[in-house]
Amino acid sequence: MQLSYWEIKNWFSNIDYTIVGSGIVGIHAALQLRERFPESKILILERGFLPQGASTKNAGFACFGSISEIIDDLQSHSEEEVFQLVQKRWNGLQLLRKNLSDTALDFKKFGGYELFLNEDTATFENCVSKLPLINELLQSLFNSPVFVKENNQFGFNNIKNTMIFNPFEAQIDIGNMMQALLKKAQTNDILILNQQSVTNFHEKQDHVLVELNNFSFTTKKLLFANNGFASKLTKTAVQPARAQVLITEPIPDLKIKGTFHLDKGYYYFRNINNCILLGGGRNLDFKRETTTELVTTDLIQNKLEQLLKEVILPHREFQIAHRWSGIMGVGSQKMPIVSQLSDHVYCGVRLGGMGVAIGSLIGKELADLI
Repeated sequence: MQLSYWEIKNWFSNIDYTIVGSGIVGIHAALQLRERFPESKILILERGFLPQGASTKNAGFACFGSISEIIDDLQSHSEEEVFQLVQKRWNGLQLLRKNLSDTALDFKKFGGYELFLNEDTATFENCVSKLPLINELLQSLFNSPVFVKENNQFGFNNIKNTMIFNPFEAQIDIGNMMQALLKKAQTNDILILNQQSVTNFHEKQDHVLVELNNFSFTTKKLLFANNGFASKLTKTAVQPARAQVLITEPIPDLKIKGTFHLDKGYYYFRNINNCILLGGGRNLDFKRETTTELVTTDLIQNKLEQLLKEVILPHREFQIAHRWSGIMGVGSQKMPIVSQLSDHVYCGVRLGGMGVAIGSLIGKELADLI
């Protein structure tokens, strides 16, 4: 591709910071860099025509982990590490609300619920028995019990009558969030170029040569904020994890309000504009869902529809309006990777499916490495 003098001058010359990924992490990193270095030239590169990974494809949960997820994390992390994870997620949510406002996010604090299928007695009894332990672990952060028992009030079928309720959980409008972030980036003179894939980079003594599909340019610093897509170029311990989602057509007189978790967080659903948005099922085929391919599969979509019919909307007619998938970044450890890879290259990745909660904070931490 041959660029004009004007294109090179305005978009690809004298770049101080180049960020790969225009999602929650990438834009927050750019905004933090702008605050710290007001005169710098900041460029964000995005492989999709919209943020391609998970930032515009997730379910919009303002959450920090259901009780079964937290208990599960304690199997591979210390109590202090789990507390730090929850604290980071909680602080990240507060930073996101502060940066954009609850109005811009359409923030609704309906609370979150964990459901347990009738046959999942072991998980249910384990969660109930460990309620005091988890509440004590999180007491200093929330100053009141985080998880309490409540009866099924929504007409769900084939589940235990007792659910576990979290009053601190909320839901947001992801489309509104990203539009607000993109507007804020533009207001702060941050350049964003879409449909630009970084194919390679070469670090020099005082700059980095960045290669795109058909063009290359130099930047003083290069920051990777592309989460599940990062391992190929950064060699960091993060792997892609596809999450599949569907949403129904509007349902008359829908009484369901809140964010809901099922099967240790592998399934999740919520209300939005009188519709039910439902996602998950990665645990049905971990190997196939370890991919960056943005498609849906019959195996998982059929399971999601089964949950709608048998658990969430029993005896109700519904139609599926849309289906899609997004790419998360996961690993053997839940703690995100925020690190300097070399003299001029940095990364903030492996958000573990908690990008809404921690993306803003990880973006800030990434920028503060410089």
